[in-house]
Amino acid sequence: MPTQPSSRVHRHPLITEINITPLVDVVLVLLVVLMVVSTYIVAQAMRVELPRATTLEEVNQNPLTLTILRDGRILLNERNVLEANLQEELSLAFRRSPDLPMIISADRAVPHGRVVQFVDVARRVGATRFAIKVEEGP
Repeated sequence: MPTQPSSRVHRHPLITEINITPLVDVVLVLLVVLMVVSTYIVAQAMRVELPRATTLEEVNQNPLTLTILRDGRILLNERNVLEANLQEELSLAFRRSPDLPMIISADRAVPHGRVVQFVDVARRVGATRFAIKVEEGP
């Protein structure tokens, strides 16, 4: 009869490895909670309360619109303009009205550098008030 090393026989082997699945679950839940809370904290810190006024400034001027299309065409107030003539056209518009606001619209496929190039042309001829038109939404 063989001798047994201990009086108790193990039918199931002992688990000697560490199971990290519950630890990973807890860490991921904590990470999600941290992300949600930090977003809320940042939103509260960036809240801006604007002052109120009883009178508003009305803008009577129609803005000058410069549109850069995907195919490279340029529209100035919905009218086709050659790039070679753009500086002259803008210069004429700003001589008539030096404080004229300008809105620049560009197709999303137009490279950023090209838009900056037109902003530079507008500044050279006297544009001081302009905006880049974007679409509202996410």
